[in-house]
Amino acid sequence: MSHVKAGGSSKNVHNNAGARLGVKRFGGQKVNAGEVLVRQTGSTKIAGPGTYISKNFTIHAAKAGSVTFKKVKKGSFTGRTHPRTQVCVE
Repeated sequence: MSHVKAGGSSKNVHNNAGARLGVKRFGGQKVNAGEVLVRQTGSTKIAGPGTYISKNFTIHAAKAGSVTFKKVKKGSFTGRTHPRTQVCVE
């Protein structure tokens, strides 16, 4: 009769580097056009005036200026509003 031994579970195989997400330029800091302001997974912070968002949800400065953050209510497709942080460059 054929027999297969039990395959053990491997525990120490998740060896990925961190994604280096987060806020890169803080409120009041001077920035140049094109600088990365926020790296994020999904749109947790939204792009305001003076900024644009790339396809991996990174927020960049569209012009030179200083960074500001403000709390806004963003409507979803269901009609509910959710609090979000808006990143602006003035």
